[in-house]
Amino acid sequence: MSERASKANAKRSKIRAFVEHPFTRMKGPMALFIRTIGMARAKTKIGMANLAYNFQRLVWLNGKPAPA
Repeated sequence: MSERASKANAKRSKIRAFVEHPFTRMKGPMALFIRTIGMARAKTKIGMANLAYNFQRLVWLNGKPAPA
């Protein structure tokens, strides 16, 4: 693999690792399964799941003490 391809792969890998946790959380404990008719309904369902995830994360972050 060339150095350029290796650097590009490393960059993509960092992004994948960053976004993987929220999707895993939504698909596992939140049981997100999209089976709707139409893009508008699917986008709404995904948006609501994102909102619920963000609220859960906000509650979790606010429950932790502030770093010193």
